[in-house]
Amino acid sequence: MDSHTLTNKTILITGAARRLGRTFALACARAGANVAIHHAHSQADAESLRVEITSLGKRAWIFQADLSDSTQTEELIRLVNKSTPLHVLVNSAAIFEPLSFNATTLTDWNRHLALNLTAPFLLSQAFARQADEGSRIINILDWRALRPGADHFPYTISKSALAALTKSMAIALAPKIVVNGLALGAILPPAGGNASPEIIKNVPMKRWAQEPEVEQALLFLLTSPSYITGEIIHVDGGRNLV
Repeated sequence: MDSHTLTNKTILITGAARRLGRTFALACARAGANVAIHHAHSQADAESLRVEITSLGKRAWIFQADLSDSTQTEELIRLVNKSTPLHVLVNSAAIFEPLSFNATTLTDWNRHLALNLTAPFLLSQAFARQADEGSRIINILDWRALRPGADHFPYTISKSALAALTKSMAIALAPKIVVNGLALGAILPPAGGNASPEIIKNVPMKRWAQEPEVEQALLFLLTSPSYITGEIIHVDGGRNLV
């Protein structure tokens, strides 16, 4: 990856069929990468994305797996490698539910940890076993991860733990694999389209992010010098500061 190019590299992006995962997948394809598209229950969206990626002259494969199931999670890397050598893992799939501390049940807690923390761990572990020198892992975080509050309680805790995992893996997997994180803020309105002004009232930049800004941050982490590892870059308009 030190060649500063993604040309002909294959990138597995979890949750790639929709929303930010789709944005990441198309950005990588435009930058020259082939894409392994993971989805859980969005086959039609995944097929549409594959058509769009191949129209850019790049290759794309679709893989279905329920990442809350550890068996399917551990199998995913093996299935991708049967189709194509894998160079990069982007752990993007997540659930985000507006649960308070008191409202969070054990089922809620376990569901968030399984998808937002355990799945990235298992995928990264399986990826590391087969990865070549210079491979990369990018974990998609949230500004809350490094400044946790009481809202979205199980989500916030799972992402805080993922931030710790990012830094620990950077040490454990060096010098073979570079591991970094991308902590996002107000990027896309919630599913359902509720772009309430309340969401950005505490954002110093006073606006939503533009998708190209997020794409550029991801591509930087994918092509930056390998001496940058264990870092978490915030793309949140300064939200984590206030």
